[in-house]
Amino acid sequence: MKLFKKILVAGVAAAMTLSLGACGNKEDAEVVNVEMEEVSNGEDDVNAEKLTFGTNAEFPPFEYISSEGVIDNFDGIDMAIADTIATQCGYEAEINNMEFDSLLLALQNGQVDAVIAGMTITDERKEAVDFSVPYYKATQVMIAKDDSDIKSAADMKGKKIAVVLGYTGEECVKKMGYEYEAFKKGSETILELLNGKCDVVVIDSATAEKYIGDNEGLKIIEDPNAFVAEEYGIAVKKGNKELLDKINTAIQSMIDDGSISEIAAEYLDEDSADDTEGAEAEGAEAGEVKMEEINEDENGEKPEVEGLDQ
Repeated sequence: MKLFKKILVAGVAAAMTLSLGACGNKEDAEVVNVEMEEVSNGEDDVNAEKLTFGTNAEFPPFEYISSEGVIDNFDGIDMAIADTIATQCGYEAEINNMEFDSLLLALQNGQVDAVIAGMTITDERKEAVDFSVPYYKATQVMIAKDDSDIKSAADMKGKKIAVVLGYTGEECVKKMGYEYEAFKKGSETILELLNGKCDVVVIDSATAEKYIGDNEGLKIIEDPNAFVAEEYGIAVKKGNKELLDKINTAIQSMIDDGSISEIAAEYLDEDSADDTEGAEAEGAEAGEVKMEEINEDENGEKPEVEGLDQ
């Protein structure tokens, strides 16, 4: 998507052509022009291969860091979708991982070409960016300990609530008028819950399923009256119709042939298989965090958490 090298090569070609026109013959100039055209075409191909997606790899099973990722060391439903979209559009997918609340600013500043991060399509966000057609439907749920007395969103009143900064869960809790504490990573909210520092976490349903599967003693609480269904979309810079059309065509193709459903099922089934293996493993303790891949930082290191074995 970046044209710097293309422009540079074109400039060099023009300079050499002018030089040869002044002190050489026409045949030499034509030979150089042909050679530079070949180089320029080669550079064009390299540049055209890159389609940079911004994401926040702290949102399993949609995006997380893994030793064997789909795109470099990035894995998840969104990463598999992004890789397929890039391939269908004639590019190679590239990932720029950053904090969730920095994604749209990075998109507007041209640091990334598109954003795929389990991002809910909202009217507020549509004022700043353009969204693709929806590719996934989800809802917000609550995560609490098994012995929690929370049965509905109304029961969160007076409780210590944890959310992820910029996620839809934060917006929902804010609209309910409840006080809450926001964290930069979903895994941080779960650790707060496991350590007894909060009473409930509000987060997207698929991610909640992943977290309770990886941690014993937790449960999901649904409240359809409080949390309505939402749709995920891919964001592009406002007015970038050319890229948006390509992405929409690819998404629609994946919806029509069932690819997105297959990708989602693959990761959710994979999580279920991991849960079964974890239950059979010796030495498993209640409350132990089993997020080797998900809770790693970008350097592959896991943060130290007081009172928990990682």
